[in-house]
Amino acid sequence: MEAVTREISTRGLRSHLSDVVGRVSYGGERIGVTRNGRLVAVVISVGDAEALEAYETAQDIAAAKAWVEADRPSRPAGELRKELGI
Repeated sequence: MEAVTREISTRGLRSHLSDVVGRVSYGGERIGVTRNGRLVAVVISVGDAEALEAYETAQDIAAAKAWVEADRPSRPAGELRKELGI
């Protein structure tokens, strides 16, 4: 994923929301939203949001597998399921 490609103030966002949505959805831009000169949010496309969710899910699964494999010899499966709430 690329970094923020441009920034706009919250006031500018209110005035140019349609343009921002077009740039994000069709142009693939990531537009940072600033308030008092500080970056406070980023507008991204649905595709970028889905890719981020998939990445986070894959990271969570990998971490859970590593944790289970590292801990497996010392705990019975039933105890582990109970601890994980499964």
